[in-house]
Amino acid sequence: MASKFYRKCMQLRTFLVQLSLKYMKLHFIAKSWQRSVKYLLPVFFVASLIAVLLLNSLSGAIAQDLFNPAPNPPPRQEIRGVWMTINDIDILRDRDSMREAVAQLARLHFNTIYPVVWNSGYTMYPSAVTQRMGIQPFVYRGTEGQDILADLIAEGHRQGLLVIPWFEFGFMTPPTSELALKYPNWITHRRDGSQTWNSAAGEVVSLNPFMPHVQQFLSELILEIVTQYDVDGIQFDDHASLPNALGYDKYTTTLYAKEAKKSPHPDPQNPDWVRWRANKITAFMKYLNQLVKTYKPNAIFSVAPNPYDYAYKAHLQDWLTWIRIGIVDELIVQVYRPNLQVFIEKISRPEMAEARQKIPTGVGILTGLRNRPISMQQIEEQVGASRDRGLGVCFFFYESLWEYAPEPVAQRQAGFQTLFPYPANRAAFQ
Repeated sequence: MASKFYRKCMQLRTFLVQLSLKYMKLHFIAKSWQRSVKYLLPVFFVASLIAVLLLNSLSGAIAQDLFNPAPNPPPRQEIRGVWMTINDIDILRDRDSMREAVAQLARLHFNTIYPVVWNSGYTMYPSAVTQRMGIQPFVYRGTEGQDILADLIAEGHRQGLLVIPWFEFGFMTPPTSELALKYPNWITHRRDGSQTWNSAAGEVVSLNPFMPHVQQFLSELILEIVTQYDVDGIQFDDHASLPNALGYDKYTTTLYAKEAKKSPHPDPQNPDWVRWRANKITAFMKYLNQLVKTYKPNAIFSVAPNPYDYAYKAHLQDWLTWIRIGIVDELIVQVYRPNLQVFIEKISRPEMAEARQKIPTGVGILTGLRNRPISMQQIEEQVGASRDRGLGVCFFFYESLWEYAPEPVAQRQAGFQTLFPYPANRAAFQ
């Protein structure tokens, strides 16, 4: 299109030059016309000259853009994040290792860290809430006795990175955790009474997301983080949800019968039964958003779910509605698929495009596990596909950026440097 416009400009310029030359020859026409034309000649000539000069400038600029395009840096609010998990705890506990890790992320133009603060029924920081409930006889502290979360936040901010604590386990907890053992009535179950299910973290149970005591407990943990630490936001992931087979406990079935005027459907995938439970989780997420914003209005309310169809049907997590009602400031969808075509299909879904039009949106990309190395080529292809669609990225997890990899550490770090040649600073307030 630019080339076509350039040709039109050149054609118009040639026409105006020829027109001005024709008017300069008007003194050869009959005298009866000369008196009328002599007053118009200067006007036509000046107008033609100005038009030619303007078109020269315009066409030159177009040619400059066509043949010497300026670099196109990524958007300022592009998410370039990494999750720091319980596997990274040794790095976080050692102050020198933590500082070097954050400095390395800053050098490679990352802009956001998501450190775990809730895992396996325990907090990764000294929590007055859990200690008051008697479910945490110890706290995670650094090798110098430091609060590792406070230390990480301070260092991240010094290096220009956002730090958004991540409630990794959500309503999920191991059946052997003190939380599950001390508060067994908080655990929901299937229709047959069974409670446990298998997750990536092993065998777990689920706290009842509809029970006031459970909601109060999680709300107090979140409020503790928001008020006691200089965080840039809070993140919930795919475990701020409920597997659709669960929810047949006495409290939930009684509440459903009261509100829906019927008993829960024996089929856990029944649309009405799914919708009612999903709406209850949505209502709680809305409350949490209001709670966070009351104490820290500029905090980023971030969610990192699975792709929507699976998240809603299998885990009652209606994150598209959360975005539409305005309670999500940032979305990162976990797409841990090794096949590039499948990966592209997931990130090209219309709900991803809709989210991207409203809030900063990214893709969770797996960079490796201890028993599952991921090649740099796969990472580069997935990052490229994401950025081609205007999506940011977040990597799972920090240590696997360089470790458990088929390539040497230096090669991996060089690869990430190539991925992010430009800085992409973020503001806490989106």
